[in-house]
Amino acid sequence: MGVDTEFIRERTYWPKLALVQIALERDGQLDILLVDSLAPGINEALAAILADTTILKIMHSPSEDLVAFKHACDALPRPLFDTQLAASLTGVGGGMGYQKLVESITGVPLAKGETRSDWLRRPLSASQLEYAADDVRHLFELHDVLESLLEKQERSGWLAEDAERALANAEIDGLERWPHLSLRGSQFLDPGAQRSAIRLLRWRDRYARETDRPRGWILDNELALLIAREQPTDPEALQALLDGHPKAPRKLTGAIWEALHTPVGEEDGAPDARVAERRDKNRLRALQDAVAALSADLHLPSGVLASRKHLESLLDHGEWPDALAGWRQEVLEPVLTPLLEPKH
Repeated sequence: MGVDTEFIRERTYWPKLALVQIALERDGQLDILLVDSLAPGINEALAAILADTTILKIMHSPSEDLVAFKHACDALPRPLFDTQLAASLTGVGGGMGYQKLVESITGVPLAKGETRSDWLRRPLSASQLEYAADDVRHLFELHDVLESLLEKQERSGWLAEDAERALANAEIDGLERWPHLSLRGSQFLDPGAQRSAIRLLRWRDRYARETDRPRGWILDNELALLIAREQPTDPEALQALLDGHPKAPRKLTGAIWEALHTPVGEEDGAPDARVAERRDKNRLRALQDAVAALSADLHLPSGVLASRKHLESLLDHGEWPDALAGWRQEVLEPVLTPLLEPKH
């Protein structure tokens, strides 16, 4: 079955599932169901369908949909066929949106008028219902074309492996282990300040989940790094620091102080964000050039094999990141290993 969702995530940490669209083929006819996930008992009924492994779920770029399903239904759509990923792996196009991919494969132009609509209101308007139905109307056509290409190119296993990794990540949905590494400002912090940043960012993420509020509403990245860098010596100094920041959560001063002074597991073994300053840019460029050449040989869009972020991680820490495991490592390792070896 074809599946899509509409959800709202503007004022919450968790996406609030509002509508689930399901496309079914029966006796050569396409049926589209628009399922009100706000109605009592619906999410429990959806959970059983999502978990039914005899039904292939066809979705387009479902990463956020997976989070919404996991939170609302405590179930995930297995097995999964991601049409955006399939288009990338077959060379049709990288990161293509649903409308663009539909038009590319079927020639049918789709309206984009309800992309920022309020899907929690009831009743939904006629234009909302039509837009929602269109989001699953062409998934079977996309699947049939892309599956045929995958089989011809012997890449069906690639798609299945990537889909399972996405599902596993959504299933675990754990806190980011080293959140400081994704913030550029961490590169300018000494090791002690980096440990403080890790403590604050992990606390921020936990608190956001518990209170169902956006992370930036609790403690934005800039302020978290400022506190970590300044290392206030007492709660009054922390309060003064917060008072000078327009979006500071002053009511959370006590919780922030406690988080700042509560060690987290394995923090002493955290990777040093300053390694980026010492990174050999020529070696990084060589890795990027090798990936680009290999991508061209395989007729893969840029970024599908390995992003710059993943190559930086590989170069900095000498270990293959999880995102490059499996078929990607098998394809990349013979090409990249010689470039990773230290020069004598």
